[in-house]
Amino acid sequence: MSYIFNDKNALESFIIEKRKELEALLLSEASIDIEKLEEIKVVGGIHLVDNAYNLILMIVNNKEQEVINFAKKEGVAWAKTSLTLSFKLEWVKAIRKAFWSFLYEYEQAHNMKRITENSYEMVIKINKLIDEFFQGFFISYSDYKDELLEKERKLVENLSVPIIPISNNISILPLIGTIDTYRAGIIEEKVLVEIGKNHVGKLLLDLSGIAEMDKEAIHHFLKLLDGVSMMGCQTIITGLRPDIVREIVAFDVSFGNKVRTTGNLQQALELFSNKDNDERIFV
Repeated sequence: MSYIFNDKNALESFIIEKRKELEALLLSEASIDIEKLEEIKVVGGIHLVDNAYNLILMIVNNKEQEVINFAKKEGVAWAKTSLTLSFKLEWVKAIRKAFWSFLYEYEQAHNMKRITENSYEMVIKINKLIDEFFQGFFISYSDYKDELLEKERKLVENLSVPIIPISNNISILPLIGTIDTYRAGIIEEKVLVEIGKNHVGKLLLDLSGIAEMDKEAIHHFLKLLDGVSMMGCQTIITGLRPDIVREIVAFDVSFGNKVRTTGNLQQALELFSNKDNDERIFV
């Protein structure tokens, strides 16, 4: 392994010996008080000063792979908290400034006069490792946040299509909010899968909670009804609003015998609760 400093052992010992001073300098550069430091430690489980100290020792020993691995670990840890990237950026700047200040103090204490070329090479290596840390941290942070958002999106998708069984072969799908093209596609996919998976014979679509449905969404909705019918499932729709009805009429289509409509959910449930009616609903 090549080292950044010719006498890295002496510098490492100097940093270990003056750790408390280094920690104080870090907090001063970042303008963080002890209370804030403890809050981050308790709430986020992140030991800011300890981690900065360990990072500096990795840099002194030119442990590039350890720096990269540490950055990935830190990125995930920060992504799990409410700590912002801007705060992390300020903290990395504080680490960089504190490290250079400490290096200057070390050189003064040892009456060191570095050759310009060597100094330039050392600056490049130190900055490279710090930059690699921040780059690795940012990528890891972003990847974790993206995965979290994807999981939340899938959860919302599942919750937005709540197909509820009310008997062995009858299910109800109450929809609320706005249905755009994207959500309509999700509804279409999940409903057809659910019908096939659970052998749903009759589906009650409650649209009374729908605030808005654009034209493309209505087109998807009509395709859904065709698909449900093709799978041998009968549909009752309730809660159609006048504006949505007008949009459906504008498509110049008819539900025909594929769909039965009722004015409200109670009427639809009454149709299903009566066995004789249940047999004649779609006749």
